[in-house]
Amino acid sequence: MTDSIPNSVTPPVKAPLLSRSLLLFMFAMILANIGGSMYHPLLPLYLQELGANVGQVGLFFTLSQVIPLALQILGGWVSDSLGRLRAVAFGSVAGLFTYLFLIISPRWEWVLLSMAFGAVSGSLIGPSFDAYIAENSTRQNRARVFGVTQALFQIVGVIGPLLGGWLAQVRGFKFMLGVAAVLYVAATLLRIGMARHASRSPEARARKLSFEGLKQNLGTMFGLVTAGGVITWVLITDGVRDISFALSFNFMPIYMQDIAHLSLPQIGLMNSLFSLFLMLSTIPGGLLADRKGERIGIVTGFAMIFIALMIFVSTVNFWLYCVGWAVAGIGVGVMSPAYQSLISKAVPARVRGTAFGLFSTSLGLVSLPAPAIGAQLWERISPRFPFQITAWVSLICVIPAWLKFKLNQKDEISEMEDENNHG
Repeated sequence: MTDSIPNSVTPPVKAPLLSRSLLLFMFAMILANIGGSMYHPLLPLYLQELGANVGQVGLFFTLSQVIPLALQILGGWVSDSLGRLRAVAFGSVAGLFTYLFLIISPRWEWVLLSMAFGAVSGSLIGPSFDAYIAENSTRQNRARVFGVTQALFQIVGVIGPLLGGWLAQVRGFKFMLGVAAVLYVAATLLRIGMARHASRSPEARARKLSFEGLKQNLGTMFGLVTAGGVITWVLITDGVRDISFALSFNFMPIYMQDIAHLSLPQIGLMNSLFSLFLMLSTIPGGLLADRKGERIGIVTGFAMIFIALMIFVSTVNFWLYCVGWAVAGIGVGVMSPAYQSLISKAVPARVRGTAFGLFSTSLGLVSLPAPAIGAQLWERISPRFPFQITAWVSLICVIPAWLKFKLNQKDEISEMEDENNHG
């Protein structure tokens, strides 16, 4: 008897860049965030409709950051312990109350209750989102996976502002918020189903929530933050960037309406244009980061944001606004996958949720008073001044990003060892 010898060997089937579970995860995320992007770009204008002036809008956004300061890192720890999908499901249930209080609020002060539930929701979903994507990628393709998922996610920014601006114009803010709430309910049901399915799988390894586990995660992050390496400098630049962006961007819709004299649909169009160019640039941005290193994309992004803001504060021409928003979209699109990839590689896999909670945009203690300060700069100096500060800070951030945002051999070896132990 002779053994049969195959004449040819079937080559292995190459795994798709995005798994089926990741695609379903992204669909639910897109559905939920279309609702959020319908109202969020117009939120300052909604507050004005409910009786707030510019100073009170600044106060509102300052106060709305207090709760996330306490919850964001805790949400990342819950995600590290219970699992990404379960944390997202819990966060979605909290998010339902965000819409409830947005719709029933009779005055702008009441909307703070909505922001409180939104903070709980975001603290659980935000860190889980980035960590889940990192865990469904490899080191070699991580920035590309972040780029593709960010490109898919920007469908939210293209559809949501246009739809929200149009509905708010023709039917009012309350009706628009009701439509957004319906989309969010559908996404919540889907997320709960995914979490229940994941909890029954053999790979489910939920850990018990304990003070000891929280202390270990925070101890690991404290060591990384104080070590003087990549994470230290990411934290510094992220804090500076948060301050400068919080000074101005909460007032962007008011600026476009009062200074540039744009209508609500035109403001929605600007946000959609930004998201369109962000969507077109994230995949090339991910490829660039995977092949040339993350700092190239981050430096390029900062420089383009500077250019965009300088265009923005130098004109009231509608078409130049379009150019500025397009440039800003490209800058953020190139920067985002590089930033996410860099953070995911520079921290151990077991604390990724905690790390992404720490680095979430505009959620730092140092940026807490920035919206109120921005309102004072608007009223006492000029509406353009806060945006000029943001522009120059973005340009200055190029220097530490280029000099410090580079993983050394020790970082790369420890990151690979940690993934092997985690997997």
